[in-house]
Parts: sequence; C-alpha cells; structure tokens
Amino acid sequence: MRRTKEDAEQTRKAILTSAMDIFYEKGYSKTTFDEIAKRINLTKGAVYWYFRNKPDIVAALINDFTAQYLGNVKDFVAAHQPVSFESIIEMQLFNNKQIREDKRFYKFLFFISCQMEWSEAIINKIQPSIEQTKQVTRALFIDALQTLQKEEQIRADVDISQICEILMTMYGGMLEAYFTKRLTNDFDELVRNGFSLIFNNIKTEGY
Repeated sequence: MRRTKEDAEQTRKAILTSAMDIFYEKGYSKTTFDEIAKRINLTKGAVYWYFRNKPDIVAALINDFTAQYLGNVKDFVAAHQPVSFESIIEMQLFNNKQIREDKRFYKFLFFISCQMEWSEAIINKIQPSIEQTKQVTRALFIDALQTLQKEEQIRADVDISQICEILMTMYGGMLEAYFTKRLTNDFDELVRNGFSLIFNNIKTEGY
C-alpha cells in the first residue's frame, strides 16, 4: 500500500510538472489534457483521475508553490531577527534570488503573472487558493510592520494594512514588468529604492 501511495504522489507531481511546463510555453487556454498526458506518457483519463479540470491543476500548483515559498521565507525571517526596515527589503530581494535561481519557481510566477488568462469563472474556482496565498504573504508584511510600529519606528498614525497593500501591489507590478522585459533598471535596485521611498515616508524621526 505504501508503494502505491508513493507512486500516486509521484504521478501527481509529474502531471503538475508537465502542466507547468506547457502552461509556461503556451499559456493556459492553449494547453490541453492530451498534451499534459502525452508529455509524461500517460493517458488523458489518467490525468483526469487526479484532476477534474485545468482550474484544479492551477489551484494545486498555487498550493504547492505557496508552501515552498513560505517555507523558504519563514526560514529567512527566522535567520534575520530582530525585524528591521532593511530585513523587510532583504526578504523581497531574497524572493528575487529564488526567482533567478529556481527555474520551476520562475516558470510558475511567469505563468501566473503573464500567461494565465484570468476570467471571472476561473478566479471563482481557484479563489480559495489565491486568497490563501495573499493572506499568508500579507501576514508576513503586517507582522513585520506592526512590530516596527510597536517599537515606535513607524508613526502611530500610519495604517499598516494600507501600507502592506501598497507594498504588495508595487512589488507585483515590478515582478510583472521583470517577466515581460519592461524594466529599464535593475530589478533588485528598483525593489530596494521603491520600498525605501515608502519606508522613508512612514518612519518616525531618528530612523
């Protein structure tokens, strides 16, 4: 039984890898279950046994990569205490490093940012996975910023939730521009300068 479960998990991972590669190459709408199956020598029926439809595959990819991303970031955060404005910036630069060095992570983010044809129907189907990713990422920012506010490094009148949303949206825009080759400056430098500009406007005097 244990071997059967291990084989099933390996097959599931192979399907997700195949789907990720084709999504990356062709985009979501042009990818078929036949192509996903053929690339790893499976039947289309075998793919359907694991996933009912393409939104289910996208949801699984989001869940898997979110778990990987969070594990890496949590390790990074634990190794960079106490929290500071600089450590928050370094966390984003660490994410940039993962994108450059981990080809699968790059493909996933490129697909989600540039190759995924988002429609209301698709978003509704995978909303739980999307929200989970957003909430966890948001929580990392909010925890760090609230800590700095409690330490009086951030002004008391600053709305931490709003600043978090601004930072996430800004980084998401930079990320999309990076993938689509529209950046005219170094990605890391833009992240550092963008975050610093915002932080400089919410710091208390002396920081």
